[in-house]
Amino acid sequence: MLELILMGGTVLATLGGYFKSRQFVRDRLRFVEAARKPTAPVIAGSVAALAAGPVVWLLPVVGLPSALIFGVGIGWGVHHGQRDIQRRQLPPG
Repeated sequence: MLELILMGGTVLATLGGYFKSRQFVRDRLRFVEAARKPTAPVIAGSVAALAAGPVVWLLPVVGLPSALIFGVGIGWGVHHGQRDIQRRQLPPG
């Protein structure tokens, strides 16, 4: 039962990170050139996974895969935010 609760927490954190990072890139970083580079999702996902590292260290029940999945969710959110920016700036037609 505890594993199911922790897995649900991982899924919620990953989805929350995905949607927030996508919204942040789309709304706040649309004019920032560094946010449009192809390496931005990799960097953002890596930093997010490293930032989740202390939580994994303090709560060993959660585990390292949870931090890595969270980082992947952030990276995908940044990638899709970049795609949203590109689609908005194309001329209609």
